[in-house]
Amino acid sequence: MTELAIDDLLTTQAVAIRNVHCDGGCRHKSPEECPGSTYLVFPYRGVYVRHLGRSDAVAEANQVLFFNRSESYRISHPLRGGDACLSIWVRDDLLLELVSREHFQEGEAVMFRRQRMNIDPRTQVLAAQLRHSLSNKSIEPLEAETLTLTLIRRALGERTSHLTRATHGRLKLVDRAKLVLSSELSRRWTLVDIAGEVGVSPVYLTQTFAQVEGVPLYRYQLRLRLARALDLLATYDDLSSLGLELGFSSHSHFTAAFRQAYGRTPAEFQRSAHLR
Repeated sequence: MTELAIDDLLTTQAVAIRNVHCDGGCRHKSPEECPGSTYLVFPYRGVYVRHLGRSDAVAEANQVLFFNRSESYRISHPLRGGDACLSIWVRDDLLLELVSREHFQEGEAVMFRRQRMNIDPRTQVLAAQLRHSLSNKSIEPLEAETLTLTLIRRALGERTSHLTRATHGRLKLVDRAKLVLSSELSRRWTLVDIAGEVGVSPVYLTQTFAQVEGVPLYRYQLRLRLARALDLLATYDDLSSLGLELGFSSHSHFTAAFRQAYGRTPAEFQRSAHLR
C-alpha cells in the first residue's frame, strides 16, 4: 500500500506549492487517480512511472510533468526507495500569461498537451532553492510567488526546454536507460553496461538517447547526480563526502561540475538557500 506525505509549503491567491513524498509501496500500477486541478510537478528524488492512457513516462529529476485536471492516471515504482516531488499549482489566468498557447490543449480548460518536458540545470536549481527556502521558512510569500512564476517561465521557455519528438519505441528505449541510470546514481556505468541492460548496441543507444533527450547520455547522468546533490545539501556538512557518495572522483570534481551546471558552488548554494 502506497503512502503519501504532503507538506503544504505555500498557499496564496496566485500559487500553491506542496512537497510530496511517496514511499513507493506500489511497485505495480496503482489504482487510478484524478487531480481536481492542473499541476506542474518537479521530481527531485527517486523515480516513478506515470501511466496515462497508453503513454508511460519515467519521472525523475531532469523532467517536469504535467498533471491535468480530470485526467486519470496510474503510478508505479519500478525501483525501490519511493520518490519526492515539488508540486505547483498556478492560477489559470497567470499560467496562460506565463506559458505559450502551443503548450496547451484546445478548449476552455487549461490543460497541457504533453505529459512531460525536459528541464535544464538552471531550472533545477530554481526549483531546489524555492523548496529549501520555503521548507526552512527563510523566504517571504511575495518573494516565493515571484520565484515560482520565474521557475514556470524558465521551465517552459523555448530556449530552456526540450520537446521530445520520437517514435514510441525510441521513447520506451530511452526510458529504460533512465531507469538503469537511476538505479545506481553513483555507479560509473559504461556504455556497454547500459546497452546490455536495455538490449541494444552502444552506438544505437548513444544516438537514440541524444536524439530523444537533446543531451548525451553521460550529461544526463551528470544532471541526475547533481539534482540529487541539490536535495542532499540540506543534510550534509561534509561536501567532500557528499561528492564521493554521488560518484564524483573528488571534492574539486564535484564542485567544478556543480558550478558549471548551476553557476555557483555547493557551499554557495547552501548559503543562498539558508541551509547553513
